Order: sequence, then C-alpha cells, then structure tokens
Amino acid sequence: MRAGILGLAFAGLMASTVGSFAADVAVLTPYQSSVATNQMINVFQDKAKAAGWNATVVDTRGDMGQLASRIEDVVAAKVAAIVLVSVDPTQIQDQVSAAAAAGIPVITIDGAKAPGVALNVTSDNFELGTKLSDFLFGKLGGKGNIVKFFYSAHPGVHQRELALDAALKKYPDIKVIADHYVVVPGPIDDARKTTENWLKSQGDQIDAVWAAWDEPAIGAQLAIEADKPDSKIIIAGIDGNPQAVELIKACSHIKGTVSQDFDAMAGLAAEGLTQILAGKTPEKVEVFAPAKLITPETLGVTCP
Repeated sequence: MRAGILGLAFAGLMASTVGSFAADVAVLTPYQSSVATNQMINVFQDKAKAAGWNATVVDTRGDMGQLASRIEDVVAAKVAAIVLVSVDPTQIQDQVSAAAAAGIPVITIDGAKAPGVALNVTSDNFELGTKLSDFLFGKLGGKGNIVKFFYSAHPGVHQRELALDAALKKYPDIKVIADHYVVVPGPIDDARKTTENWLKSQGDQIDAVWAAWDEPAIGAQLAIEADKPDSKIIIAGIDGNPQAVELIKACSHIKGTVSQDFDAMAGLAAEGLTQILAGKTPEKVEVFAPAKLITPETLGVTCP
C-alpha cells in the first residue's frame, strides 16, 4: 500500500515536470550507495544539466521489485528517456519492453544489452576479469590458493567471474579454496566479516583474495589488517575506487585494481542519448569505455 502511494506520488511529480517533453529523463538504480554507481550518476546529471534535461534520480536501495515499479511509474509519466545505472535489464525485462513499446528509449550505463535497450555503455567486463586474474596469478607466480568474492546478479560482475573461470584453466596450480556471494548493499562490511571467518578457519592456507570489485577488496583489507597484518596475502579488485587506490599507495595488502573510466561511461551515455533524442540511431548498441591496471608501480610507489 505504502509502495503504491509512493509510486503514485512519484508519477505525479514526474508528470508535473513534463513541460518540455524531451528534457525529462528518469535515472534509476538499486545501487546508488555504491561508490562507482554514484559517480556515474553524478557525472550523468552534470551532462544532463548541460544538455538542458531535467534528470530525476531514483534509488531503490537494492530492491529490484521496487525498481520495476518505479520504471512503470516513469513510463506512465511519459518521460523522454530512462537511464538505468548498474542494472541487468533482463531482470526487469517486462518493464524495459513496456518502455520501448511506449516509445521511450532505455539507456543502460554499466549494464548489459537486452531487448528494448537502445544503448548500453560499459566496460568490457570479461577483459576486466582477465586483467585482474592474470595480474593476481602473476603476483603468485602461477601457484597458490585464492578466495573469491563475486556477485552474479550484476551482468558485468558475472562476466568477470567467467573470466576468472577461464583463467583458472590456464593456471592449474591456482586453487579457489573458498568463495562468497557478496551482500549488496553493504559489500565492504559483508566482505570484512566473511574474511574474518576465513582467516579463523583457513587463514594459513590463503595466498590471495580475488575481488570482483573494489569494495569487497577493501573489506578483506580491513579484516586482514586487523587480524593478520603481517601476512603475505595479496588482494586485487576492479573499479579504481579512490579508497582502494589510496590503500595501494599506502602499500597495504591491496596490490592492484583494474580501473574503469566511469566518467567516460556516463559521458558516452549522455552523447548517445543526445543522438537518440534527436531521432538518430546509435552506430552500436553497446559501447565499451577504456580500463587500465593500477598498481604501486603505476602510482610511482615503492613498497617493501
């Protein structure tokens, strides 16, 4: 009942703003608490403001059911476009298809291709996972035990996990001795608690932590620093999260992150939406932003 009232209120708000149809853009995500997701939203909002769009952001705080409902609200409000950030559109396929059928373009940032999605701007997540795995396995000399943090609900993060599986076939002496499906929201605290348990049960066997993104890597670092600060456990992740980069600079257990260009993703999405709202069709339905490996060496730091 409460959700329905909130939905009607939001729809009314959006409807009241439809003065210039092309200017009303709904930006929706279940993960605005994520540093990377919030960064992309902020950059997109800046681009939207520069373009003269009225961008309204909705965060459903991990609730996919609410996300589906809010998409239905903005479709009913007849917005000019819908931008989904860090979402697998196939999980809300009915709503995405309904938006497309209503003539409302759906753009995804850090998402995936799906029926009804006009443009997806992301990184090549399989490549990210490959870079992470090759870096970590190289640091181990091609032999050792790793623990793994993953989150298959996100299409890009799942691709990184598939890249790990492929890399493990090339490195038969690397073994995954434990894994954990990360709780979102709250990945840092969840990874910290999980790592604490791993350290108690099998800490002497762990050589490295493979984190599908940086927030679980940060959680693992907090646990290791508190419980086994002198251990040689290596941690690596993906995203280029500023906190992770600072920990790399500080010569912590985090030794690398594959940095995504989130600003570029948001910018490319805004450029693509400009073309779509002008009646043009993007040359490609999926565009990849560049990525690079960050290590102490790339930061000019010498660690003991």
